[in-house]
Amino acid sequence: MVRINVMGQFTALENADFDELMSWVRRKRRRFRVSGQSMAPLLREGEEVLIDPFAYLHHSPEPGDIVVAEHPTLPGYRLIKRVVAVLDSGDCILIGDNSTESTDSRSFGAVPRHKIMGRVTSRFSY
Repeated sequence: MVRINVMGQFTALENADFDELMSWVRRKRRRFRVSGQSMAPLLREGEEVLIDPFAYLHHSPEPGDIVVAEHPTLPGYRLIKRVVAVLDSGDCILIGDNSTESTDSRSFGAVPRHKIMGRVTSRFSY
């Protein structure tokens, strides 16, 4: 079974509210800075997001989720992409919303589930 998200559907990403900020303070969220324009217009270079590193402990990512993942072939390099498909093997197809500016699964293939670091929950504004 493959679950596929229809490309072109952009979801809103809320600013972190008090509960999200408190989750970050309690280390239940991690903070990442966006580099590049691969997720524009939703996320722009220099913006920061909070991720839930525990989001996929008991279930798989779903099409439409925005995730931070380790690059499958470049150690230490992290990606922010949208899940567009989850394969039977558990690997995910990750694509940037801005396809002309994105290096994603179209060039490096599916990303193993264990490389997904967490689901983006909100923008971090201070």
